[in-house]
Amino acid sequence: MTFPFPGMNPYLENPALWPEVHAWLIVGLARTLNPILKPKYRAAVEQRVYQDAVLVGVPDVAVFQQPSEPTRATTLTRSVGQPLTVTLPMPTEVRERYLEIHQISTGQVVTVIEVLSPKNKRPGEGQNQYTTKRLKVLESQSHLIEVDLLRSGDPPFIAGGIPSDYRILVSRAQDRPQATLYPFNLRDAIPTFPLPLQPGDPEPAIDLQSLLQAIYDEAALDLVIDYHQPPIPPLTESDWEWLQTYVQETGDSPAATQGDRAKSP
Repeated sequence: MTFPFPGMNPYLENPALWPEVHAWLIVGLARTLNPILKPKYRAAVEQRVYQDAVLVGVPDVAVFQQPSEPTRATTLTRSVGQPLTVTLPMPTEVRERYLEIHQISTGQVVTVIEVLSPKNKRPGEGQNQYTTKRLKVLESQSHLIEVDLLRSGDPPFIAGGIPSDYRILVSRAQDRPQATLYPFNLRDAIPTFPLPLQPGDPEPAIDLQSLLQAIYDEAALDLVIDYHQPPIPPLTESDWEWLQTYVQETGDSPAATQGDRAKSP
């Protein structure tokens, strides 16, 4: 089926699928921008690498599942003196890609474009690394664009925003500490936003909505998404009801409610 939503597709936020979507977005942005930016600028794909601790064999999907409370009977059957098999977090190498807009004549990094990942939005080394990088950019003469297409986790700190499912931040170096925030929700179209460059240069408009729709088709993501299942992370009940109606009108219909899925074995 075609891209079935007016804005962000919540099924793309699934931790099992998001790394692929993230990679497509970064490369897609570079491919879209470079024909417009050259010969004065170039969009370069960069990456940061760090060590993080993960529970091997425990998927990120488990982060969104509420742990069940052990019953008193279960607790009483556990013998304190008996050995148990447990799982320890193991170090793993994490690579996160982002974009830098370089001025060709000087090599200066004019703008940094970040698309947030789940690790950037929850406590841990990923959030620490991203916060450090963010502060360095904000202290520099580079502009910052921060794209947050994930409902879960804690968004990077800003003052004066409003609660929203998603957000895009455009921070111009000359305007700091003020910046422009584009908040939007599941039912909204993804807003178009400008790419700040050097003073006096035209600023291309980034149409993330069209890019995401193109990626959905090029990556054949419709083949790995079951719209009859609730998305991960889960939606509010009202958004889930809206989603069922909206997707049904576009030609496919999720058959169960989130409540029904929770009750099923």
